[in-house]
Amino acid sequence: MSVKRTVAEINERIRKGQAVVMTAEEVARLVKEKGTRKAAAEVDVVTTGTFGPMCSSGAIINTGHTKPRIKMKKAWFNDVEAYCGLAAVDCYLGATELPESDPENRVYPGAFPYGGAHVIQELVAGKEVRFRAIAYGTDCYPRKEIETTVSLKTVNEAYLFNPRNCYQNYNCAVNLSDRTIYTYMGVLKPNLGNANYCSAGVLSPLLKDPLYRTIGIGTRIFLGGGVGYVVGPGTQHNPEVRRLPSGVPAGGAGTLAVTGDLRGMSPEFVVGVSFTGYGVSLAVGLGVPIPVLDEEVMRHAALGDEDLVTQVIDYSHDYPEMVARSLGEVSYAQLRSGSVQIQGREVPTVSLSSLPKARKIAARLKEWIGAGDFLLSEPAATLPGPGSGIAIKALHERARKH
Repeated sequence: MSVKRTVAEINERIRKGQAVVMTAEEVARLVKEKGTRKAAAEVDVVTTGTFGPMCSSGAIINTGHTKPRIKMKKAWFNDVEAYCGLAAVDCYLGATELPESDPENRVYPGAFPYGGAHVIQELVAGKEVRFRAIAYGTDCYPRKEIETTVSLKTVNEAYLFNPRNCYQNYNCAVNLSDRTIYTYMGVLKPNLGNANYCSAGVLSPLLKDPLYRTIGIGTRIFLGGGVGYVVGPGTQHNPEVRRLPSGVPAGGAGTLAVTGDLRGMSPEFVVGVSFTGYGVSLAVGLGVPIPVLDEEVMRHAALGDEDLVTQVIDYSHDYPEMVARSLGEVSYAQLRSGSVQIQGREVPTVSLSSLPKARKIAARLKEWIGAGDFLLSEPAATLPGPGSGIAIKALHERARKH
């Protein structure tokens, strides 16, 4: 008999302490041992996890009103500017924003020791940060400046709101040139000196639900050590890419926009990181529970590193010049072995995504569900999938029409 479950039925088993929960690594082994049908019959929920730099992240903060009131035009947290084009005391602190005093790449390669991501991590850690704002003044908001300190205890709301997280797959970056280059994929040594990749592979959430059957708008997730939600497809969500016969994309594809209250998060899973010669980013811990609705869901959730592939891309010329060329296709099992063959050379591999942290997130989510502390949510709407007709657009220089 085929397996069929609903999210409501799974939640009832979670409430009763009867749900069987396994991580994606564990079910990959279980399916090899027992087959997909038996594994689907035994397991109710598969947990996933990933921890890596996700630049398109930031925090929406309402600082609270001053006396007299102020309508902020510009604001800074520890000298890192936040965007104030919102209501009077709402602002958005982007993870990649830098202090105005940072020399950037004028001293190449720049060190980029501090930025918005580090401010967010300090707030999550419970620290006070310096806050400054200026305004032009109005009859209802007469104040023109303020300097003070703020923390998560003093502000009203502080939400992580990340427009693009959890890439479904990502490039393996190499450097074909004869000089060292500094990128968001890390330092790439000349002449294929290393190959950097960034995915949790077997544990990566969207690789385990490649057709977006269970992950959608409203899905409750692990975010930064607390509870968050998927609010929609992330920016650059691109489901119309080439896929393997299993349905898994062979390169970068879907993304998630996510949100969660900073007050429930941990600095262990919200970490500011600095990339030499590139800038600042926020490493985010994110985990998604996958309800095993049927055998197809289990078949995807149990795919191993050997079943998941990505493309090798040159970041010295092809990536910056928008040249669509792959130097080869490699599996995550090959990448995790420590080296891959590229153009006849043995190239050492480096992961920017932390596998130990991904395992910790999937295990933590498993514990929460097993203890009955985390129920699954059925998506209010699905994410656009293959066949949706979505096409990623480039920005072209166009003459203005008069």
